Amino acid sequence: MQAAIQTKDMPIAGSPEATAKPSPLLELRAVTKTYGPVAALSGLEASVAPGEFVTVVGPSGCGKSTLFNIVAGLEEPDAGGILRFEGNSCHAADLLGRVSFMPQRDLLLPWRNVVDNAILALEVEGMPRAQARAKALKMLPEFGLTGFEKQYPHQLSGGMRQRVALMRTFLFERGLMLLDEPFGALDALTRAMMQRWLLDVWQKYRRTILFITHDVDEAIFLGDRVLVMTARPGSVKLEQVVDLPRPRRPEIVTAPEFVRLKRTLLDAIEEESMKSFQSAVAQEKAT
Repeated sequence: MQAAIQTKDMPIAGSPEATAKPSPLLELRAVTKTYGPVAALSGLEASVAPGEFVTVVGPSGCGKSTLFNIVAGLEEPDAGGILRFEGNSCHAADLLGRVSFMPQRDLLLPWRNVVDNAILALEVEGMPRAQARAKALKMLPEFGLTGFEKQYPHQLSGGMRQRVALMRTFLFERGLMLLDEPFGALDALTRAMMQRWLLDVWQKYRRTILFITHDVDEAIFLGDRVLVMTARPGSVKLEQVVDLPRPRRPEIVTAPEFVRLKRTLLDAIEEESMKSFQSAVAQEKAT
């Protein structure tokens, strides 16, 4: 039998250095959610490690938004599931205010300028306005908003409005950020620029991000892992590690390894989309 070779820098098998993995920041086990006769989620299992960027894709109506509402603390799952945050079991309601959540729309208040929109959550928490504004002003350059601090939402492009909304989410300093298709309404060019910008900001702050998207290219380009959800009732069909180097360059989307990952994910999503279509046809015939 060939002896194992150990180098100076290689941890010994079984040692704490070799086996230690960070405990998940968020864990969901056997999570189910029903609305009357409709099952939105069924037995969903997922976890997110600290500092990880996890993207979520799946067919329309698969329960992605329901999942986010639970993690944001807006809805409780059905009895029997397990929800853990920072190593402790909890109810969904316990997460309200402990995670930062950006929905699809930017939800900027039209009567507030850029800075005052960005500090809204800090003010709600009780931070004095002058202190909150000073904190926001320091962050403006990183979000490409220098010189726009006194502008109002109607004076901004779609991409700039999303930057303000993301800045508000970052300023609300929480360990976990939930981003629900933040770039979905943008044109393709602006969307690609925003993706690269988000990765730059994420790599600096290293926040933990759970990100919903319908765009498979976006899911791969941004994520450390991609979770593919099944047709309703939603669960995790596939957990795909994205083993691509960071920082990610725009040209990575044409690399063979990127294309292979895309094919795997598209196959999984198309299979579930067909199930959704067949289910809808069957229901229509039944009525």
